[in-house]
Amino acid sequence: MTALRLLSGRFAWPRRRDALPGFGIGLGLTLLWLGVLVILPLTALMVRPWSGGIHDGARAVASAMRDGRMLAALRVSFCSALIAALADLVPGLLLAWALVRSDIPGRRVIDMLVELPFALPTAVVGITMATLYAANGWIGAPLARMGLRVAYTQTGIVIALMFIGLPFVVRTVAPVLRNLPRDVEEAAEVLGASRAQVVGRVILPALYPALVTAFGMAFARGIGEYGSVIFIAGNQPFHTEIAPLLIIIRLQEYDTRGATLIGVVLVVLSLLSLAAISVLRRCLSHAQA
Repeated sequence: MTALRLLSGRFAWPRRRDALPGFGIGLGLTLLWLGVLVILPLTALMVRPWSGGIHDGARAVASAMRDGRMLAALRVSFCSALIAALADLVPGLLLAWALVRSDIPGRRVIDMLVELPFALPTAVVGITMATLYAANGWIGAPLARMGLRVAYTQTGIVIALMFIGLPFVVRTVAPVLRNLPRDVEEAAEVLGASRAQVVGRVILPALYPALVTAFGMAFARGIGEYGSVIFIAGNQPFHTEIAPLLIIIRLQEYDTRGATLIGVVLVVLSLLSLAAISVLRRCLSHAQA
């Protein structure tokens, strides 16, 4: 028996030691905190429509899927967020390039202003946008004379979401652009590549995963945006009414189940969209490896 103990002790598998002391406890507390803050509320949201029974919940879901107003609000939210996130990619990339690769005057001020949408209350952004782009506003008046209307249309929603989403693009692309090795660019130039070829065939392909990530972050923020949109949207049902506003309206009408169903549909569609973006980012990363 003693010999077996010695042999088992001698040939025991070495115990793994974490580089970070207390990693296991920290990870457990982090997962617990994540579950309380994220998973538990989402689970409660998903379960709430079925609280009256499976049959009653299925009938409520089927009725919600036929609600034209809800479908129109979801279309406005997702289409506006998609267009705004795509439109933010080019100016966000150029701004990140200017902050990282150039030494323009006032670069520190511009770098500080990029984060302004993070600090401003969204209601302030919405009121400012509505004032600027109204028919008598500083920007809206010249556009109105040209026959272009921005405020209280879906175009106004897209512009507000572009303002909110631009910092996500800049802050996601800038670190990747800063860490790109310069020797690869220099090697391409030595081999005879022009500057346009270096940018198009060396730099941009390396930035594709970061651009997809930036698009996903701006898109996700735009889907759930409320304060910066309601003042410039006009909130016309079936035209410029967004899904978060419709949730508030349903709650004001004491239709808790209707509001919850809209929230469930919004969460499911958002998760599917983010999953598709994550798969695309992973494919681009593997293509570069």
